[in-house]
Formats: sequence, C-alpha cells, structure tokens
Amino acid sequence: MKCFYEALGAFMNRPCTWARVADCPPGGPHPQSGSVAIPFPDIPMNLEAWRHYLRGVTLQRRKRPLQAMDEFRSTLAYDSSFARAAHALAYLLAEDGRDEEAEYWFREALRLQPKSAAIWFNLGFFYDKRQRPTDAVEAMSEAVRLDPKLDTAWYGLGLVLAAQGHHAEAARAFERAAVLQPMNGEVWYHLGMAHHATGNDERVKDVARYLNRFDRKMTKSLIVHSGRKDLEHLVADYDPRF
Repeated sequence: MKCFYEALGAFMNRPCTWARVADCPPGGPHPQSGSVAIPFPDIPMNLEAWRHYLRGVTLQRRKRPLQAMDEFRSTLAYDSSFARAAHALAYLLAEDGRDEEAEYWFREALRLQPKSAAIWFNLGFFYDKRQRPTDAVEAMSEAVRLDPKLDTAWYGLGLVLAAQGHHAEAARAFERAAVLQPMNGEVWYHLGMAHHATGNDERVKDVARYLNRFDRKMTKSLIVHSGRKDLEHLVADYDPRF
C-alpha cells in the first residue's frame, strides 16, 4: 500500500502537496481555472494588512517561502485577526520544519476561523506527518464534519485510519471519498484494500469490477495486492504499454 503522502499526491493529480492554503475558502480557487477571487468584506478593511497578504500570496506562488512568511507576519502585525494569513504562515512554517511555531499558527487560525474545514484538514495532515495519528484523525474528522463534500479530507482520513489498522472505519471514509470522486483510481484502490483487510470479499469484487472500467492499472494492483486470484480474469488482457 502506498504511503500517505504519495497516495494523497496522486489523489489530487499533482505532486504531493498540501491544500493551497492561500486559496482556501472563502475566496477559494475557481474549479476550472484555479484563479482566486479575493472577497472584500462589507466592513472597513485594513489596507496595509491586505497589501502585505497579497504580496505574501504572490511570493508563495513564486516559490519564495521565506519572503512570503515575512509578508504574512507583517499582515498579522497590522491585523491580528487575519485568519488567512495565519493559516498561510502555519503552512509555510510546517513546510520549513518549524513545527512548534507552525502548530501555534494553525491553532491561531482555527481560533479565528473555527469552521474552516480546509484549516482542520491541513492541521490533520500536519499531525499525521509528525506521527501523531490520534490528533490527525481528530482534525480530519472535524474537517469532514464541517464540510462533508471535502473529498481530500475523506480520503486523507481513510489513509490515516488504514495506517493505524482501523480498516472498517477507513473503508467508510473511502466510501465517502469514492462517492465524491467516482473516477479516481487511487480512491477505489484504497477502498478495495480496506474492504480486503476487513474480509469483505464481495465488496472487493464489486470495487475491482467498477475500477476496471476506467483504471486497469489500479485494478491490477488491487487484485495483486489483495491476492484475489479469482479476479485475475478481469485484467487478463491488460497491457501496461497501452
């Protein structure tokens, strides 16, 4: 079974990364273009704070994390209630290995925006990477409670639970992710493996048959890794060159 980070990266169809925190709702990325519309609230704004925040977003996208962190810190100096800046700063600090400070800013971001599923998900990812599975499950569970349509959080929760050996709970999380991402081979592979671990042979067969419709490579991996020789006929004519 793939590690959490390889699997999550494959799921998101891009190199393994966290949620793009600077783009998290409100003001999230457009589902097609990926561009971000920055909402301007109907209350007086701290223009200096916004100026530094937008600079930070630009620097982050240009892969200049140290300068971006400086701008997010300046944002918070001008406006300590700027949750997006706290979230973005936490993300960059975590990427830089400054765990204690990163956790502080994740928690501060949640204090400011406790109903943000994206922040809870990234905090869960942070905890899992630091081998704190109990905290990771708690954070990701809160993410899916707040936003039941957050497919990456369901998938991430399933991966963490499976790594802990909680395969029945993992299967339930993967089932939710599969509903939200019906054509994602990684999700269906892990769903099949979770059901295999619980001894649900019929569900593994159903998953393999469905997966074989659109991702034969992952179907073969599922059959091989689950040891289901009775399903080998599904990929008997599979040729990885095509």
